[in-house]
Amino acid sequence: MKSTLPTMSTGGQRNTPPDHAPYQRPFPPDALAEILVPNIAMGGEADWVPQSEGVDFRPLCFGVSQGYFVNLLRVRKSGLLSRHYHANPVHAYVLKGRWFYLEHNWVAEEGTYAMEPPGETHTLIVPDDVPEMITLFHVTGAYVYVDPDGTPVGVEDVFTKLANARKHYEKIGRGSNYVNRFIR
Repeated sequence: MKSTLPTMSTGGQRNTPPDHAPYQRPFPPDALAEILVPNIAMGGEADWVPQSEGVDFRPLCFGVSQGYFVNLLRVRKSGLLSRHYHANPVHAYVLKGRWFYLEHNWVAEEGTYAMEPPGETHTLIVPDDVPEMITLFHVTGAYVYVDPDGTPVGVEDVFTKLANARKHYEKIGRGSNYVNRFIR
C-alpha cells in the first residue's frame, strides 16, 4: 500500500531535480504505508492523550507486531514523574525542557539523545524551574513501574498506550479508530 501523504520540504513544496526518476518497481504487496506526522511538537491540544495530572503523550507509532511504541511525552508539572524498570532498550530525544534520573549524574536537556540499556531501574525527575518538558521516546517492551524497593506497582506497554489513546480519541469525538493511522 503506497502512502497518499506528500513528501514536503520545509516550504511545503516537493523539490525534486528533473533528472531524478522515482523507483520504478511496485512495493511488496503486504508492505504497510509509512507514517508521516507533520509538526509533531506543535499539534493541537486534542492530539495529546492525558496520562495523569500534568502528563500527556502524543502517539507517533504503535508497533503492535513488534511490541514497541514511539511517542512524545509532555510534562507540565515538576517533581518525581515515575520510577520504572525496563527489560528492553529505550531511546529518548529531548525537544523541550530538561529532566534527569536520581540514579545518574547527567541531565537530559534540549537536544540530548539518551539510550537507556535494558535492565535499568531509574526515577525520572522534572526540575521545578521547567514549566514544560517534551521528549520523544521509543520504547521497546514495557515500563514496569516500581516503588523504591522494586515492588511492581504498574505496567505500561504498546497495548496499554494504544487503549488509552483509543479511549481519549473516542471521548473527544475523533472516534476510537483515529489511532489506526499510528498502528504498524
